[in-house]
Amino acid sequence: MQLKADPESAALDPERVEALVQRARREVDAGLLPSCQLALARHGQLGVLRTLGAAEDSSRYVIFSCTKAAVAGAAWILISEGKLDPTTKAAELIPDFATNGKGAITLEQLLTHTSGFPNAPLGAPDWLTRDGRLARFARWRPEFEPGSRFWYHPTAAHWVVAHMIEEASGADYRRFLAEWVMEPLGLHRFQLGVPREDQADITELVKTGEPATPEELKAVLGITEMPPSEVTDDALVGFNEPDTRALGVPGGGGVTGAAELALYYQALMHNPGGLWDEDVLADGTGRVRVSLPDAFGIPSNRTLGLILAGDDGQAVARGFGRTAGPRTFGHGGAAGQIAWADPDSGISFAYLTNGVDANTIRIMRRGVALSSLAGACAAD
Repeated sequence: MQLKADPESAALDPERVEALVQRARREVDAGLLPSCQLALARHGQLGVLRTLGAAEDSSRYVIFSCTKAAVAGAAWILISEGKLDPTTKAAELIPDFATNGKGAITLEQLLTHTSGFPNAPLGAPDWLTRDGRLARFARWRPEFEPGSRFWYHPTAAHWVVAHMIEEASGADYRRFLAEWVMEPLGLHRFQLGVPREDQADITELVKTGEPATPEELKAVLGITEMPPSEVTDDALVGFNEPDTRALGVPGGGGVTGAAELALYYQALMHNPGGLWDEDVLADGTGRVRVSLPDAFGIPSNRTLGLILAGDDGQAVARGFGRTAGPRTFGHGGAAGQIAWADPDSGISFAYLTNGVDANTIRIMRRGVALSSLAGACAAD
C-alpha cells in the first residue's frame, strides 16, 4: 500500500516545499535525469511525496549507500540485545575472516570505514553464495593498519557486517532486516534483496551526462581526477541485473521509495515501540567515533554507521546542505541519493533518482541545493 502524504500534520511550509520541488524538477526537465522522487517527513508523519519524470509515486529506487543506514540499524538491534558489541571482532564470528592480519578488526571499524580493506574485491559469481563470500574473505588483505586511517569502503566492510548479523542472530541478513527492522516500523517496501517476481516497480538505472572536466574538478575540489574506486557508472547500472537486486548487496543494494526512506529516519529520531535501546540509538545517531580525515582532508565525523553534520562548518562537505542543524545525521548514496534527519527541526528528507549522472560536480551541487532547501521547510 502506498503511503499518503499529509503536509498539515507534518507542519511544513508549502511555499518552501514548492521551491524544493522546483529545484528537483530542474534536471528532469533538462533531460539530465529520467526521474526523481523526494519525500519530507516530520513529527513521525509523511508530509510530502513527489515523483518527477518517468516514474510514479509507487516506484522504488536502488538507494546505493543509503542502504548502510538500514544495515547499521540492524546491527544496533543486536547490540541492544547484547548479541553484538562495537568491540566484537569479526573473526570471532567468522573464522574464515581471520587470515592475513584481519583477526583484530572490530564491528566498530567495519561500520566506520577504518578496517583497512576499502578495495577488497567481491562480485559475481562469488557474492551470490555464502561459501563464495567466505572464500573471498579469507583471501582479503588489509591495505593499511586497521584503525589507523579512514578510507571509505563502498561494499567490502558491509559484507562482513552482514555475516556478523547472520552469525549473531541466526537469520539470513536480509530476513533479519525485514523482520526485525522494517516490519516493526511498517516499512514493508524497504527491502534488501528483492525477489525477481517483486522487481517490477523498481526504476531502471540509466547513465546520463558527461564527466566533469579536470578544470571543473580542480576549481571545485582542488583535484584533477576523482580518486579510484569500485563505484563506477558501469558498476552502478549493474544493479539493474535481477540477480543483483535479488542478492541484496549490504553496502549498496537496498531498494525503497523516498517516503519509506524518510520515515525510516523519523524512526531513528523517535524510536517507535522502543525498537532500539535508547542509549544504543543515541550513540549510533549522535556520537562521533571517528574524525580521521577523509580523502579531501575533511574530518569524517563517523558514528557507528552514519555521518554527523557537526558544528565545524563542514556540514556542506559532508552532504547535509547549508541549513542543517549540527545534530543532523544521515548517509547518502552514489548517483546523488540523499537521506538525513535533523533532530533540531524534526525534518527528515530523502531524494532518490535512477539517473546515473557522470558529472560529479553537478551531483554535488544538486545535493547541496536540495538539502539546503529541504532543511528550511519547517512551517514553525
